[in-house]
Amino acid sequence: MGQFPSSFTMSHLPNEPEFQQAVSELVSCLENSKLFKIHPDLRRCLEVVQVPERVIQFRVVWENDKGELQLNRGYRVQFNSTLGPYKGGLRFHPTVNLSILKFLGFEQIFKNALTGLSMGGGKGGSDFDPKGKSDAEIRRFCESFMRELSRHIGPNVDVPAGDIGVGGREVGYMFGAYKKYRNAWEGVLTGKGFDFGGSYIRPEATGYGLVYYVAHMIKYASAGKESFDGKTVSVSGSGNVAQFAARKVIELGGKVVSFSDSQGTLLKESGFTNEDIDAIAEIKLKRKALTDLLEQNTDLKSQTKYLKGERPWKHIKVDVALPSATQNEVDKADAEALVAGGCRFIAEGSNMGCDLDAIAVFESSRLDTKLANGGCWYGPGKASNCGGVAVSGLEMAQNSQRIHWTPEEVDKKLGDIMKNCFENCVETAVEYADESVEYRTNKHTTGHFPSLVQGANIAGFAKVANAMHDLGDWW
Repeated sequence: MGQFPSSFTMSHLPNEPEFQQAVSELVSCLENSKLFKIHPDLRRCLEVVQVPERVIQFRVVWENDKGELQLNRGYRVQFNSTLGPYKGGLRFHPTVNLSILKFLGFEQIFKNALTGLSMGGGKGGSDFDPKGKSDAEIRRFCESFMRELSRHIGPNVDVPAGDIGVGGREVGYMFGAYKKYRNAWEGVLTGKGFDFGGSYIRPEATGYGLVYYVAHMIKYASAGKESFDGKTVSVSGSGNVAQFAARKVIELGGKVVSFSDSQGTLLKESGFTNEDIDAIAEIKLKRKALTDLLEQNTDLKSQTKYLKGERPWKHIKVDVALPSATQNEVDKADAEALVAGGCRFIAEGSNMGCDLDAIAVFESSRLDTKLANGGCWYGPGKASNCGGVAVSGLEMAQNSQRIHWTPEEVDKKLGDIMKNCFENCVETAVEYADESVEYRTNKHTTGHFPSLVQGANIAGFAKVANAMHDLGDWW
C-alpha cells in the first residue's frame, strides 16, 4: 500500500506507529486514485483532517478492594465533529495509548461517514485492565473515569460507546455515574441496557453487519448465484463481534470452523454450533481463556483442535475469512496462506485487522488474472464493521425521540445501511480507482473486483472533506 508519505510525517512529534499506519493507508489510496486529479483542491484537506480537533488526557485515581490507591491514565480523542457529535468507543486495556486511540479515532471519522448517519469521529479509553478485577473495583474505576470524562461529553457533543474491555456492565456503571454528576438523563452513551435507553440488536450489530456486508460481496462476485450457504468460514476472536458474526453465518447456511483468543486458536472442521458459541460466550463473560473452556467441556475438547499461540489463517482452508479480534492480526504470511488456500473473501470485523503488507497481497490477488476465482476480495474494516456504530447511531435517534424500535425494525435498518455502504464503496471505486482494468458487475462475472479499500477510503474522505470545506475548516 506504500510508505507513509514524507510530506505528512511530523518528525518533531512522538512516534505513533498505529496512527501513522492508518493515515498511510488512507493517503496511499487517495494518491493512487483519480480523486486528486479530478478534485485537486481536496488534497489541501489531508493535512488538516489528520490532526484531532481536541485530545483530552487525565488521571484516574481509584481504590481497590484492599483499600489501596490505584492510578491509571484516561483519554478521549475528539477527532472530527464535521458530520455530527464525536462518536466512537471507549477501550479499557493495558495496551491503550494515544497512538492506538488516534488510529481508532481517525478510522472512526470515515467509518461513521460511510453509515450515512450524522456522526463525527472519536475514540477514548484507559490503560486500566478489567481482567481479574471485582465488580466493585470496576464500578469504582468507572465512576472515577466518568468524573472527569463527563465534563467533555454530551448527547450533542460526544457520545462514547463500548469497545475492548468495555461491555454492558461498564457502560451501565459509567452511564449511572454521568447521570449523578450531571443530574440529567441523556443519551450520552450507546450500548446501554435496554431498560435504560439501549437498543435492540446493538450487541449483535457489528457481527451481523459484517456478515451482511460480506453477503453483498458474495452476491456481487457471483452475479447473484451464491450466498453464505455452503461456505466454510474462519473467524478470529471470541468476543461479541466474533460470536454474533458466527451465529449469523450459521443462520445463513455457512460453516464456522475457528475461534481464537490471545492465547491461541480453536479449530473444529465439522463446524461450531450455536451451543458451542453459547459455551464460548459464557467463558468469555467470565474473562477466561478458550483453554479454560476445553478443561470444562470434554465433549468440545474431543471435537476440536487447539493451536497454542497461533492464529487460524494458515491452518485450515476456507472460503471466507473474518478477522474479528484486534488490529494487525493478519500479516503478509497469513494473507499469502489464505490466497494460496483458495480463500475468496476477507472482511475485517476488527479495526485495521490486516496490516499494510497483507492488504497489498489481497489487492494484488484481486488483479491477478492467473487466479480463476478472482483472488481474495478484501473488505476494509471502516466499511465492513461499521454496523456497530450504525446501530449506535440508531440508538442515539431512539434516545432523542424517547422511543424503542422493534428488533425487526433495527435489523432492517442495519441491513439497509450495510447494503448502501457496500454499494457506495463499489461505485466510488469504479469511478475513482486509477486501474486500467475492466470490473466485474452484478450482471457480468468477467473482469476484476473493484477495490473496496479504495472505494471506502475515497468515499469516506470525500464526504468529510467537502463538508469541512463548506464549514470553513480548510480553504
